Amino acid sequence: MSIEAMRSALIFLGVGGLVIGVMLGELCLVRTAAAGSAETTQTKIARALSAGPANITQGATVADQDGHGGLTVLRPGTNGWTCMPGNASGIGMPAMCEDQVAMQWNKDFEEHKPKPTTTVPGIEYMLAGATQRSDSDPFDKTSPPIKIGSHWMILWPFDPKTSGLPTTHKPTGAYIMWAGSPYAHIHIMGRP
Repeated sequence: MSIEAMRSALIFLGVGGLVIGVMLGELCLVRTAAAGSAETTQTKIARALSAGPANITQGATVADQDGHGGLTVLRPGTNGWTCMPGNASGIGMPAMCEDQVAMQWNKDFEEHKPKPTTTVPGIEYMLAGATQRSDSDPFDKTSPPIKIGSHWMILWPFDPKTSGLPTTHKPTGAYIMWAGSPYAHIHIMGRP
């Protein structure tokens, strides 16, 4: 075999080995990511139930978002409440327990409707805490995350002028989040 042929063969083998190495490395990363993100149904149910008070969670449906705008029921319930595990590593995706009105309010919000289609207040619990981007802009996706402790909400467009409630985050008491927007609502810090 000539030196040129050997050189070509070595280059071919080297490039082939590099390609195979990169492919195997990517496969390992994909498997590692999939293994790290895989959660058992029981883990999701436990996280979802951590969001609400026991008198609600014991009879609540537990459901997880399916990634297509729908829900997958993880545990059926009997009391009209739904608890969801959220995404523990996401911002603005906390575990929550909500009544049927709150579910509609959140659906309207996720669909960016000009205002909620609900006609009565909804109740939502986030007793395991949450993260959010802004107390004033419902659709902020760029501000640094704000950690929020245990709280619950009344989802109704309260007006700070008539309610007298503040519009900035408080670690205790209540405040109006997203004041002035159709998605304004009361945050009540702590457990009920």
